[in-house]
Amino acid sequence: MPTTMPDVANHSSATTEGVLEWVGMSNIELPLMFSVAGEAPRQVSAKVEAFVNLKDPKAKGIHMSRLYLLLDQLSTESSLSFASLSELLHGFISSHEELSTHAFVKFDFELHLRRKALITEKQGWKAYPVTITGQLKDGKLGVEMKVDVPYSSTCPCSAALARQLIQEAFVAKFAGHAQVNAEQVKDWLGTTQGIVATPHSQRSIAEIKVQLNHKVTDFPVIALIDAIEDALQTPVQAAVKRADEQEFARLNGQNLMFCEDAARRLKHSLNQLSEFDDFWLRVNHYESLHAHDAVAVTVKGIANGYHA
Repeated sequence: MPTTMPDVANHSSATTEGVLEWVGMSNIELPLMFSVAGEAPRQVSAKVEAFVNLKDPKAKGIHMSRLYLLLDQLSTESSLSFASLSELLHGFISSHEELSTHAFVKFDFELHLRRKALITEKQGWKAYPVTITGQLKDGKLGVEMKVDVPYSSTCPCSAALARQLIQEAFVAKFAGHAQVNAEQVKDWLGTTQGIVATPHSQRSIAEIKVQLNHKVTDFPVIALIDAIEDALQTPVQAAVKRADEQEFARLNGQNLMFCEDAARRLKHSLNQLSEFDDFWLRVNHYESLHAHDAVAVTVKGIANGYHA
């Protein structure tokens, strides 16, 4: 006759009693299909956190394997959508009746998108870090989507200082000339002596967190990324030829921005989107002039919403 294996979680009491806000697992490796609005689901490789609360002060612990098996079922039999996320959280709680009333899950992964070059027909892959978070508490479901988008930011102050040096170099070059030949000036501007200084720019990251409303079925992550890149105008590129690099330089010159400018552009853009009840954003300009970073943070500004 097989020996009955002990079940400590079910048949033992806590040595020290007390309720716990969250208990569960983190860094669960999980391949899954991710439901993207307007497109076929995409396969991603996620790291997952899964938690429930422990409301029984005497219970030894939760049943972590039940959370894991529900995640595995999502991975093998379904795709991650708004509906399946809600079903997963309800499953976390129903699998822990008498123990739990709240559930939480977070998926971290990179979404690889094919992105076109600015001028030519070249394309390349760009990886965007995405986080999907769901929480079911007191019967209320909250679903959050976060994405990080890299872009280039060129300093307006540095650009103005560079222009001043170019003006001074022009005066020094052509001082004493009663008339200046346009072709001669054009040739001079094509030299390092003509463009004696350039403004500094840096790779920057926009972190955007949005609270999805219940009209959403699949995750509008590509629409969000497109809105961010359209607002900033200077997204980092994948495959480029010289024509694309030149256009990137032009866009940087025509979109000079402090971190404050970038944050305001994004806030205006996000306010136009109907899929999100709330948003939080942080722009990080990883300075090339300074050893520190320039940062701006803002929120939509609704009652009981995100705080900066």
